[in-house]
Amino acid sequence: PFRLCDVQLRIGNRRLDLLLATDADIRSATFATLTFTTQKNGVRGEVIGLSNPQLCPVISLCNRILHARLHNADLTTPIARYFDQGRWHNVTSTHISTTLKAAVTFLGPTLGFLASDVSARSLRAAGAMALLCAHVDTDIIRLVGRWRSDEMLRYLHVQAEPTMRGFSARMLQHGSF
Repeated sequence: PFRLCDVQLRIGNRRLDLLLATDADIRSATFATLTFTTQKNGVRGEVIGLSNPQLCPVISLCNRILHARLHNADLTTPIARYFDQGRWHNVTSTHISTTLKAAVTFLGPTLGFLASDVSARSLRAAGAMALLCAHVDTDIIRLVGRWRSDEMLRYLHVQAEPTMRGFSARMLQHGSF
């Protein structure tokens, strides 16, 4: 799991010291990176950057850091831990799945899927599918998802309407047989 020492926050070009920066500076972070120290593809030290004004992972990381600092965590503390009732607890995939299902239930059927369709395990595949529906090149999807092979193609649903939109017309316009 990612630990506090695997997180880097920045305000512009200035890197923040997670232990010494003020709470105000932490809350002002505009960019974050996570460094993979262990992952199943065997690549260590890979860094991903995070920044999104709509669903901001930077704000989420800042909140995790502030919570950990408030409870005297050190830099080896996993960011997927929280302090409650006098002790640290691990966030589990069950916690994540339960939260996702509650969010889908709250947002309702306009999403196009049901709470029973989501889980912590579906996040990576769903992200890849969303990028495919947005017409992002599969090489970019593979790069962003850190897939080292064509394995991600198993998770993509090419029958999705946004992906297939207009193909019949394009085939008729440009096919010469």
